[in-house]
Amino acid sequence: MDGIVLVDKPAGKTSRDITTVVGRTVGDRRTGHSGTLDPFATGLLIVLVGRGRRAQRFFMDLPKEYEAVARFGYVSTTGDPEGEITQTGVLPAAELPLPIGRIRQRPPAYSAVHVDGVRAYERARRGEEVEIPEREVTIYAFDELWRTEDRAGYRIVCSSGTYIRSLIADLGDAYTEELRRTAVGAFRVEDADPERIVPLGDALGFFMRVELTEEEGRRATHGMPVAPAAPLVAPGAAWLHSTPPAEVLLVDGQGPVALAERRPDGSLKPRVGFRG
Repeated sequence: MDGIVLVDKPAGKTSRDITTVVGRTVGDRRTGHSGTLDPFATGLLIVLVGRGRRAQRFFMDLPKEYEAVARFGYVSTTGDPEGEITQTGVLPAAELPLPIGRIRQRPPAYSAVHVDGVRAYERARRGEEVEIPEREVTIYAFDELWRTEDRAGYRIVCSSGTYIRSLIADLGDAYTEELRRTAVGAFRVEDADPERIVPLGDALGFFMRVELTEEEGRRATHGMPVAPAAPLVAPGAAWLHSTPPAEVLLVDGQGPVALAERRPDGSLKPRVGFRG
């Protein structure tokens, strides 16, 4: 039961709703997810099952791909259709400069970012002033797919932690009318199946890996460093504008053992274990 489930989240459902349903479907309530999708958004949500939850931060760090519809001439208090929408009538120029590369971005007040231990959106809903520090994110691709009078469709590939609502709002008087996550790392929404658990070994295919002997696997299971004679194997999964993590996946005849860090002496020290 250890692995991930790829779900095409419908609009109107929270990420927590989806993890609960998946847990019931697969018969394991030990579920989590690798990155919140707003209720109005649709698309790929990676649900972590069993020991797959131990690798949560690695899945969360994967780059993301989105398709967004921007509505111009209006602003929204939340940056999406769920906020208070005001018409301004201000439309952008025919060609907009779309940011690429490293940029500084301020997450929206209605976001899941913690501010003094409380979610920003909880403070905003209480009418509190919310000041969220800027963060640096990377935009790998920002392409206009189509354009009508007051709407435009975009494809955006970005680093983890990027807020599409903020990107769209920064284009001018605009808000994100529709948002769909189409990929997370090498995982695509087209492969979503809420009833199928992708085995942990396959799900972690974006790591370098090394095969351990039975004795090495036993040592690694107990958190002891290993220096396997077998060579490191390159990741089998394709990447979206990124590089593999520095950690190495240790596997033996029974499957994944641990994620390990490389030490200066060449050994591999387990940091995230998948046994026990």
